[in-house]
Amino acid sequence: MTKIVNHWIGGKTVEGASGTYGPVTDPATGAVTTKVAFATVEEVDAAVAAAKDAFATWGRSSLAQRTTILFKFRALLDAHRDEIAELITAEHGKVHSDALGEVARGLEIVDLACGINVQLKGELSTEVAGRVDVASIRQPLGVVAGITPFNFPAMVPMWMFPIAIATGNTFVLKPSEKDPSASIRLAELLAEAGLPDGVFNVVHGDKVAVDRLLEHPDVRAVSFVGSTPIARYIHATASANGKRVQALGGAKNHMLVLPDADLDAAADAAVSAAYGSAGERCMAVSALVAVGSIGDELVAKIRERAEKIKIGPGNDPSSEMGPLITAAHRDKVASYVANAAAEGAEVVLDGTGYTVEGYEDGHWIGISLLDKVPTTAKAYQDEIFGPVLCVLRVDTYEEGVALMNASPFGNGTAIFTRDGGAARRFQLEIEAGMVGVNVPIPVPVGYHSFGGWKDSLFGDHHIYGNDGTHFYTRGKVVTTRWPDPADAPAGVDLGFPRNH
Repeated sequence: MTKIVNHWIGGKTVEGASGTYGPVTDPATGAVTTKVAFATVEEVDAAVAAAKDAFATWGRSSLAQRTTILFKFRALLDAHRDEIAELITAEHGKVHSDALGEVARGLEIVDLACGINVQLKGELSTEVAGRVDVASIRQPLGVVAGITPFNFPAMVPMWMFPIAIATGNTFVLKPSEKDPSASIRLAELLAEAGLPDGVFNVVHGDKVAVDRLLEHPDVRAVSFVGSTPIARYIHATASANGKRVQALGGAKNHMLVLPDADLDAAADAAVSAAYGSAGERCMAVSALVAVGSIGDELVAKIRERAEKIKIGPGNDPSSEMGPLITAAHRDKVASYVANAAAEGAEVVLDGTGYTVEGYEDGHWIGISLLDKVPTTAKAYQDEIFGPVLCVLRVDTYEEGVALMNASPFGNGTAIFTRDGGAARRFQLEIEAGMVGVNVPIPVPVGYHSFGGWKDSLFGDHHIYGNDGTHFYTRGKVVTTRWPDPADAPAGVDLGFPRNH
């Protein structure tokens, strides 16, 4: 019997009323295992209404109450991390260790939210004038929404809702319809932790649900992670409707390898960063820029390592890389490799014909490595979101940085070198929001913020960290003057001596 994933509204499961469902497949087998209900406008409105009703009390609740619940949620999340990872593997396809890592990174942000009281401290200036004090405070916005992608169905929502809830907002999540089960399990754990009904809601669906959240007058802010075209649309549409927006888009992350680098370490890093989670992550390294004469040796080392990666079902402990999310996405990724030679690239490894015995209907693709890729090739210009690594050759550091800065994306980047001076120049000169020095995937820890530049971010705020707290709150400044109690009217005894 096919499993059905419904909405979570007002603290309970709500069956879909539209009659429209989307298929959820097991990427390892290609079989449809689940149906997810798609929300109507009215169902989205019901979720927002539940969140608005809950905000009336949650927005005025104490920090102690909020963080107590989040501490309980954190304990439950930790206890159920294997279960959530299994849900991710079943619907996304990533191997269990990757899924566990995703939950662990989400836990980092829950940790941050548990200590949100430090970040919410205001400021006070006394005696700015005679008996005048000025204080600044931060207050919640109200109902906020999150629209999240398929590649991290637990982590990316946890980049958003723990901070939003901790700061006093209520939340409506629209997760990817391709792997929706993890979001419902998170909702159940929040309820078990004691979160009041309506503070966290989940609606599933497609563009109908997204557009209603973007235009709904009671939604104050929208957080989004996904592709650049959709991020641009989310930002433009939500902003036009008067909402605060953080919309994180796509990437083409570059890794610059200088001639003095440890090539074994660089090759290990390139393989893990390009092919981990089958390349389906916005921080994957998909373009490696080799400087000088090291290119041939580096490509050989990458090939040697890549050929040893074991590809198989995500629930097989021996698997190091799983399938892609859908057959359509697999075919799109394969098309970039198929056309690479005609565009001037040298195809070192072609994974497009890969399959797994006993799982022939799964969404499989092998490792692909393209060398001497021209910047005019589509394989270089587009975000492929699959296990394809493009190697580009340049003669100098300056040429490499210029090539990288010419990219319309500016999400993450890395340099591999033993030279501290070169690394220092790179971190100042490169046009990207996150930089790694001998670190291939420089995802910031929870108390720093995540976000790119250029076409990788639309909006003024990065996600989580201090930026996350500021995004989900608004500042207020209070100027106060009180009379001195010694100046009280005659006949009123406040216990203070008269000074006149």
